[in-house]
Amino acid sequence: MDTHAVPGELTSLSRFAPVTTKHIPNQAMAKTTSPDRVLPSHELKGYLLGVVGVAIFSATLPMTKLAVGSDATPLMSGEFISFARAAIAALLSLGWLAIVRPPLPRGRDWAWLSVTAFGVVLGFPLFSSMAMRYVDGTHASVVLGVLPLATAGVGALVQRRRAPLSFWLASMVGCALVVWFVARRSVPALGPELGLALGPGLELGQTNDSPGFSLGVGYADGLLLMAVLMAAMGYTSGAMLSARHRAETVISWALVITLPVTAFGTWQTWPTAPMPTIAWAALAYVAIFSMWIGFFAWYRALAIGGVMRVSQVQLLQPFFGILVSIPLLGETWSWESMAFASAVVASAFIGRQCLKNESIQRTT
Repeated sequence: MDTHAVPGELTSLSRFAPVTTKHIPNQAMAKTTSPDRVLPSHELKGYLLGVVGVAIFSATLPMTKLAVGSDATPLMSGEFISFARAAIAALLSLGWLAIVRPPLPRGRDWAWLSVTAFGVVLGFPLFSSMAMRYVDGTHASVVLGVLPLATAGVGALVQRRRAPLSFWLASMVGCALVVWFVARRSVPALGPELGLALGPGLELGQTNDSPGFSLGVGYADGLLLMAVLMAAMGYTSGAMLSARHRAETVISWALVITLPVTAFGTWQTWPTAPMPTIAWAALAYVAIFSMWIGFFAWYRALAIGGVMRVSQVQLLQPFFGILVSIPLLGETWSWESMAFASAVVASAFIGRQCLKNESIQRTT
């Protein structure tokens, strides 16, 4: 996580899967076939745990920024952060699996588990960590606000379902808003050439707060969009697995099967120079909280509070990310960023409501 960052879609995508039930008396059916029919006390507890999970994930990008530094003052490499956080979380998962002793994945589960691991254990952390050296936490939080739509879209395609036109329109609006936001932060420094040619004094990695053009912003935005794609793939495959296994077990197995890769990658990319304490502390946070504890709080919230209710809390993540970036990274408040985050979240909410309220027909 992090996989972290927006995981509620992993479970909520289960609505794409066909559901079959045996004959159950009406009264029993009302109690067993409605996952969101929960007691008020359980619903409240689910919301509270959901907020805790989202708050943990919201600090992932700012903490990653603390660990990798900036282009002017680089610290840990994005590759090291991605490998090390996954390796540490995998060791914790080994202990958890040894205690819980869940059944082993079987047959095709291993293929989907590999896709999950590639997306949320390797892909998303790698691309997002590399991007954070060149952009601030506010910028990244807005761009990743489109992740819920991307996850639902990938889920519809993989499950061979035809989503309603209104969903795709909402998705296009959300993507257009992200592109517009990125362009507005890049174009003022680009000049009339719109970045087709770099002028004198333009350096890789400068931000829109620096003089000259931010080639780093364009590069980092591409990495962030790749991170969105990786997370969407991982959440979709994880949703299929979570129909047969506990969600905590899915993420734990995904971490464990990649341990040989992440352990070797950690060793190969280990920093050669001494790193400040704050960088190590940030790494510890994204490994223990973003990649592990946050998942447990979030999945428990979905289980006791109802998927369709509690998953809406995920829409708060871009705002939480912006709010965390201000004190943690010393960033300034931006009404423009909050406005774009609100618009992206609104498009995501509308798109998800379209999937919820309209029937989805299998693609022929």
